[in-house]
Formats: sequence, structure tokens, C-alpha cells
Amino acid sequence: EVQLVESGGGSVQAGGSLRLSCVASGFTFGEFNIGWFRQAPGKERDGVSCYQSDGSIYYADSVKGRFIVSSDNAKNTVYLEMNSLKPEDTAVYYCAADLDSDLCSRYEYGYWGQGTQVTVSS
Repeated sequence: EVQLVESGGGSVQAGGSLRLSCVASGFTFGEFNIGWFRQAPGKERDGVSCYQSDGSIYYADSVKGRFIVSSDNAKNTVYLEMNSLKPEDTAVYYCAADLDSDLCSRYEYGYWGQGTQVTVSS
């Protein structure tokens, strides 16, 4: 059974940093693409950063230069380092996984974690 468990969310002031973790189990870590998504109240779930099938990493324009995704294969864990946080980054952050995801779109991912809340105050 595929399981994804996020952690690391919290409340920070604007300009602060957080590191989210996503621990994956139930599948061979390197075979699935892993992505980070976020959903603010009343808005759609959007892609933040995703590992692509060609080995590249996608970042949404709104987070480029501020967020960094990394992975530790030995720990089956993907991280999202979030720096220079802004109030508009406030959302529930989800990690997701799938075998054949070519786009960083929620429609491309079939397995989801429960989400972790990130709140950035001004």
C-alpha cells in the first residue's frame, strides 16, 4: 500500500523558513515521481515543485528562487525547503506520487498524503 506522510508545517512570520518532509512507503522510491502541491482556502490544488520523468525538477513561478526540493533515497524521504516565505504561501501542502506523471498537475498524481498546514503571517 502506497503511503505518503508529510510533516514540518507550522506558523511562521513573513521572511521565515520551513522545511517540509514527505516519507514514502509501499513502493520503490526511485520508480515514482514525487511532487509537492498546495491548496489555499477557496482555491485549487496547484503544483509547487515536482520531480519530472526526465530527471528535471519543476518549480512553479511563484516559488522559484525561494523553494528547493531534495530527496534522501536512503530514507525514502522528499523535502521541500521553503525560504523567504510570504503570506500568499499560506496553504495546506501535500506531497503526491505517481508512476507516469509528466506534468506537475494534480490530475497526474494518484497517491496523496494527508497534508500539512503552513501559515505565514505578515
